[in-house]
Amino acid sequence: MPGQSRGRPGSPSPLEHFNAVPAEDAERTLLACLNSVRWALRMADHRPYPDLTSLLAASDEAAYDLTAAELAQALAAESLPALPEGTYAAAHTALNAAYAAYEAKFGHLFVIHLDEVPPEERLDRILEGIRSRLANDPEEERLVAAEELRRLARGRLADAFRDAGNCAASH
Repeated sequence: MPGQSRGRPGSPSPLEHFNAVPAEDAERTLLACLNSVRWALRMADHRPYPDLTSLLAASDEAAYDLTAAELAQALAAESLPALPEGTYAAAHTALNAAYAAYEAKFGHLFVIHLDEVPPEERLDRILEGIRSRLANDPEEERLVAAEELRRLARGRLADAFRDAGNCAASH
């Protein structure tokens, strides 16, 4: 049930705790989910959130408003997707070449949301995504990257408030 406490009886849920912490603490938590100061400020300023669905909807709305500079800031803080254990050296070589081509063309790291992708399919999905997105022009890719960042932030928030963790743990 939304807003219901987990863990010890009487202890606040992760969302209730987030709603109650000082703005600076909330902003720090949010910046670990998406490194955009304006996004984090908007999210923190709109507290309290009655439930996770409301928090995620607010995240989406705030992420849609990122400017090109804010998108660049958020992209600069991202890390490359992790490959499954046991990935062959040749796959690493191919992936590194694809990452380099992408960064040379667009000037930022490749980001992709993979939460729903089974681990054994992630390498193929990453390579497929890079190859298809290399055909984009810079403005089109900026929109695709912004959507991937929005999805990453949404997934990190959901993980953090569903599992009582924090966004930094889900990077």
